[in-house]
Amino acid sequence: MPTVVLMDVSLSMTRPVSLDGSEEFQRKNLAVHGLNMLFEHMASNYRLEFTALMAFSSLWELLVPFTRDYNALQEALGSLEDYDKTCVESALQGVSNVVQQEWGSACPCQLMLITDGSLGIGKGSLRHALQTLKHRADDKKFPLPFPFPTKLYIMCVANAEELQMTDAMDNLEELLRLSGGDGQIFTVEGPLCMKSVQAMFGRLIDYAYSPFHAVLHCGNLSSDVQVFPRPEPIVVDDEVEPMPRAVNTDLEIVGFIEIADIASPPVISRHLVLPFAVNKEVDEVGTGATDELEEEPSASQMAGKSPNFCVLLHGSLKVEGMVALVQLGPEWYGMLYSQADSKKKSNLMMSLFEPGSEPLPWLGKISYLGPISEAPENPYGEDDKSPFPVQPSAKRSYAQNVTVWIKASGLQTDVQKILRNARKLPDKTQTFYKELNRLRKAALAFGFWELLKGVADLLERECTMLPDSAHPDAAFQLSHAAQQLKLASTGDSQYAAFDQNIAPMHTDFSS
Repeated sequence: MPTVVLMDVSLSMTRPVSLDGSEEFQRKNLAVHGLNMLFEHMASNYRLEFTALMAFSSLWELLVPFTRDYNALQEALGSLEDYDKTCVESALQGVSNVVQQEWGSACPCQLMLITDGSLGIGKGSLRHALQTLKHRADDKKFPLPFPFPTKLYIMCVANAEELQMTDAMDNLEELLRLSGGDGQIFTVEGPLCMKSVQAMFGRLIDYAYSPFHAVLHCGNLSSDVQVFPRPEPIVVDDEVEPMPRAVNTDLEIVGFIEIADIASPPVISRHLVLPFAVNKEVDEVGTGATDELEEEPSASQMAGKSPNFCVLLHGSLKVEGMVALVQLGPEWYGMLYSQADSKKKSNLMMSLFEPGSEPLPWLGKISYLGPISEAPENPYGEDDKSPFPVQPSAKRSYAQNVTVWIKASGLQTDVQKILRNARKLPDKTQTFYKELNRLRKAALAFGFWELLKGVADLLERECTMLPDSAHPDAAFQLSHAAQQLKLASTGDSQYAAFDQNIAPMHTDFSS
């Protein structure tokens, strides 16, 4: 999950802070100290995550594009310049542009806003931006919520008492709510000093950037692993008393299955899995990353000195073209698989399924799966045909040939199909009435009387627009169909019976 650090470099960040028995610091110096601490932590524990650094005042600037080079990020912090007033809205628009250009709108992102709580004055201030939210044109909408999933962490180089003297805290809380509410506001506890700012960033690390360590088991083999990003607890909505469910630190591989059998399953999140002692670049036989770190040994070299099950598993899955089903908790499963970053690099990935005993319907219950060797006969047969998807014991209602309109485009397609066949009468008489009766039944089932009346009007219009060269039977069939639909639209049981069909009109021209 990439991170954007948005640093406030307005004049208010240059306000001095008196520290007892030492030199005078600016609030910007305290913020830089906290960020250096964070970058050092990420360099050790989140080395494979991408981070970008942006600065803003009345304008914004991308200082360091998304990178894994934390030395470059720290160097940029050391050369920050001071600018004019604060304008959070334009900076947020800049974040939106930078993230979408690099990652699109589907990748979740973490945004860290570093500020002192002074949110600007007059037009362009956050206060003014929030007050005018409901009076904006469509082309000048507030940038929040972002088009991509976001976690917003607001780091205030100020204590709560200072923020509550004005409406700064209320505005920041509203900003967090507009972003989706997924995140937190951090303030300094106690007087402003290096230790209190360091403690504030420490709370952020514990909340959002603590590494997830686990043990991966497969029979008698096991390996300490680290998972990136940290799997978030999820809440199952259909439970009577929903409780957050977290991934266990003991991950048990329950079996292996071919990639073709599992296909492209729906997942709730994807994570990178690394051997715990490695957490660095790995070449094609191990778990890898895209950035090259020439000054450090690769994981395959490190793993070569001591056998590692995680590296063995990744290589095996890659060569055999299989995935490993892993149990994450009670009735909660995921899968481990190899994913190529490039021709020479690949990663061991873990995808989490929805909690439940049957997350992938075509596999049936995960607990019912077992080794081929224990089956009475080979389920793949002599022709190596897959036994999946598993056929349900009872035929499901949605497997029937029924008409469902979820979007307007589906209904439009069905109406257009009827009109296309209407223009080809009498050659397409049977197809015309088949599609007409299908739409009629669906409209009656939904009580959509207006649809029947509308299609009848369309057929009458088609009848009046028939060219002189049209077959005479076409006009009779269109008028007949339109009349029957109008009768059905009245709801009269004599004409609106669900089981009845509109039959073609017999004419002297009919074959």
